Amino acid sequence: MSKIGIFMADGCEEIEGLTVVDIVRRAGIDITTISISDKNEVAGAHGITFLADAKKDEVDFSTLDGIVLPGGMPGTTNLGADETVDKVIREFAAGGKLVAAICAAPSVLGQAGILNGKHATSYPGFEPKLTGAVTSEDSVVQDGNVITSRGMGTAIAFALEIVSYFTDKKTADKLAESIIY
Repeated sequence: MSKIGIFMADGCEEIEGLTVVDIVRRAGIDITTISISDKNEVAGAHGITFLADAKKDEVDFSTLDGIVLPGGMPGTTNLGADETVDKVIREFAAGGKLVAAICAAPSVLGQAGILNGKHATSYPGFEPKLTGAVTSEDSVVQDGNVITSRGMGTAIAFALEIVSYFTDKKTADKLAESIIY
């Protein structure tokens, strides 16, 4: 079974993070929510507080097949400033593991040089921060081991693309149908 992690930073867009967690778990994919701070409690951008499964220093990243970055502000800024996030996304991208980001968070991938020559999308206005990318206005864009998406309204499509990446389109389509998507 595939195993992925999702970094959760204070100020993250709750729907973008938790929708991914919900959808991929429904597909039977193991996902760990990872707080980038020294506490499990994460305060989202809209006043929703939740508990992450683990803190970043408790995770063996070598056991993961992919990593996800939700957007939101200042969550994206917090992710972009975190050394562990930077190290993990660079290693995963270089190693062919999935690196996925939604909303403003693809800018973190751009900052890390991961989008050079890749097709990618982001929240409108963040395209200049997708350094080296061929930008798109599509809801979800997959280019090799990189998946990017536009924002809160595309969170289900983004999560289903992650499911398809680790399983197949038929599994993702069946799941989409089961949730009336």
